[in-house]
Amino acid sequence: MKRIYLDHIAAAPIDPAVTEAMRPFMGDRFGNPQSLHSDGQTAAEAVEEAREGVAALIGAVPDEVIFTASGTEANNLAIKGLAQAQKAKGNHLVVSSIEHASVLNAVKSLERSGFAATLVPVDGEGWIDPADVAKALRPETILVSVMTANSEVGTIESVAEIVREVRAKAPGALVHTDAVAAAGNIPLDVKALGVDALSLSGNVFYGPKGSAALFLKKGRKLVPQIEGGIQEGGRRGGSEDVPAIVGMGKAARLAAAAMTERAGRMSALRDRLIGGLTRSIERVRLTGSPDRRLPYHASFCVEFVEGEAMLLGLDFKGIAASSFSACTSKSLKVSHVLLAMGLDHALAQGSLIFSLIDTISAEDIDRVLEIFPPVVERLRNMSPLYTAYLKESGR
Repeated sequence: MKRIYLDHIAAAPIDPAVTEAMRPFMGDRFGNPQSLHSDGQTAAEAVEEAREGVAALIGAVPDEVIFTASGTEANNLAIKGLAQAQKAKGNHLVVSSIEHASVLNAVKSLERSGFAATLVPVDGEGWIDPADVAKALRPETILVSVMTANSEVGTIESVAEIVREVRAKAPGALVHTDAVAAAGNIPLDVKALGVDALSLSGNVFYGPKGSAALFLKKGRKLVPQIEGGIQEGGRRGGSEDVPAIVGMGKAARLAAAAMTERAGRMSALRDRLIGGLTRSIERVRLTGSPDRRLPYHASFCVEFVEGEAMLLGLDFKGIAASSFSACTSKSLKVSHVLLAMGLDHALAQGSLIFSLIDTISAEDIDRVLEIFPPVVERLRNMSPLYTAYLKESGR
């Protein structure tokens, strides 16, 4: 049985060309980039070449790219590092209510040390209104963080418009965006967005796990969160993971070259999946924006069944999907994103996310459309809530 992998938001396969680029640095080219001898300098040159590739992907200059070990680390470095560096100017942060846990938990940590934060609401599609961000600003606001796109519902946010609001109402505040779900999959230009910092992760655009970066605009200061060395311009200590960095650089160059074609193909398959499921299963709700949406992303809430049961049913049939963020999926909690969008607990428990990888075909999508409705029907037939619904509707 061929497995169909539809959990891109948790992990994407490494492009074979990326693996080949990494291979020498897991073998003979093992030098430390901080060493002065030729072995170290070979590694240092590879790191800087990768930095150029990542910078080019987002319209930055290489010196503005700080390599990290994950998107979570990049978010923590941005939130904590920027806030701590700005503390003399104020102590107020503004973030959206649907940010990734790595942002929200970093903010909670800062609140315990004397900072204050305001959570901005979202609408029923997970869209952040720039006017709501503007309303949350105060004279003491030093940092705003709003994601580029949400990994659970796929909605793409109006980051550039939000930045304009912040510049007009709180010109001293810095703006960070978590672009992990978006970078390498949709065009991003840090100059056009106007942000001061941006997080991205290589594993979302077919690079290796453990490869990520933070863009930090020239002239912006932050407090390092990992101390102990001069690496990354003194902004992130510790020996560089050269194979991962090289892999991310190669993946970034490949993503930049393939993005337009890939996005067009993936969005067509995404729409095929969305249309097919909403037609074939009653009482299913598309979550997120129907139009301002990541090209590889389709998410739903299915009434009368739980996401975990659907995942297991699909996995048994050879299909991998997710219920919500991989960082929280084993906690068995209801998604904070869906609750922030106004969904009730019962409906939010029926969350399901299909996120497509590059190798998915139309035949694979049709196979999902064939398998998934019977999985839902079987689970609903075991649900007292569904039985009650049928009785009330006279069926």
